Amino acid sequence: KKDIPVANFTIHEIYCSRNIGVCRYCSESIPKTEMKNHIESEHVQVTCKCGMKMEKSLLEDHEASACPLRPAVCQHCDIQLTFNKLHDHESYCGARTETCSGCGLNVMVKDLKEHPRVCG
Repeated sequence: KKDIPVANFTIHEIYCSRNIGVCRYCSESIPKTEMKNHIESEHVQVTCKCGMKMEKSLLEDHEASACPLRPAVCQHCDIQLTFNKLHDHESYCGARTETCSGCGLNVMVKDLKEHPRVCG
């Protein structure tokens, strides 16, 4: 999958056909001596802590952006919890009230950032 000078093409093609294979899962060029190790380390099926099965090479991205059990932080109280519990927690947490030091009114936590414009 790289440009080869015309003068070297035939010998390069012979070398590649003997020594390089294409992974049947990801279509990457891999030395034939490392193919078994590549498949076992990159394409073996693993199970995430959420129960989803996937190739090992996809696990890191799944855990970072798609796993319902990935860590998440509440925008109101900065507590860390799992992503699948974040919405319910933020709904409850944002509905709490705190007293405004400027006007003395009880303001919902979710509205505290906007309140100073109304409060004056």
